[in-house]
Amino acid sequence: MAAIAIPVPREGVVRPKLVFFTSPVSGQCRRVEGYLAQVLQRRRNHGTFRVHVVDRDEHPALAERFGVEVVPTIVVVAGRREQARLEGPKGCREIEAMLRPWLR
Repeated sequence: MAAIAIPVPREGVVRPKLVFFTSPVSGQCRRVEGYLAQVLQRRRNHGTFRVHVVDRDEHPALAERFGVEVVPTIVVVAGRREQARLEGPKGCREIEAMLRPWLR
């Protein structure tokens, strides 16, 4: 997937949404949640995104709307459009590479 350069949000600008589709019974999802937290902690990027954690089993209609077939899946939404997607990440590097356009 090609990287899209999006400037870091300033005051008054709506932050992009980071939607993390997960399952509470998946060990991989729990690991990826830790990787995601680590990526956002680096360089203090917690405020860059509005993070939404979505349990695919509790919200199947939302998962279907986003076309999520595999958990974990991370989707970045900006301007009401999907800007980036990562299915089944294996580590911090993959997540950081996908989020690089938004990270400090």
